[in-house]
Amino acid sequence: MDFDLTSRRLQSVEYSNLTKSRTEAVNTNDTGTSFQEQLTKLQNEAKEDLSFSKHAVRRLEERNIEMNDGLMDDLRNAVSEAKKKGAKDVAVIGRQGIFIVNVPNNVVVTTMAEDDMRNKTLTNIDSAVFM
Repeated sequence: MDFDLTSRRLQSVEYSNLTKSRTEAVNTNDTGTSFQEQLTKLQNEAKEDLSFSKHAVRRLEERNIEMNDGLMDDLRNAVSEAKKKGAKDVAVIGRQGIFIVNVPNNVVVTTMAEDDMRNKTLTNIDSAVFM
């Protein structure tokens, strides 16, 4: 009787280990990260990337503000610095104009060209970053 009970325990442990190793194999890839970890990483990267509202895109077109890789990098860096300081809504000011950015959502809300900056008041802005 003891032998039979022991063999059943061994079979149970072996099955448990086999199931665990299969589950680990399914949930990981070549780098050893799980699907959930990869998904979370991609979602976080997407949240961190700067996007433009429809209004901001329209303003870019109307005001002939040309977006390029250098300007996008400058904007990302400015928003990153503002985020570190706890900013919520920031005016990023540069030679190309002003970009109003909602920092928690990483969204450029609107833009102003240099010509539009004269005699204008910006409201609901808690920070400014010069680039």
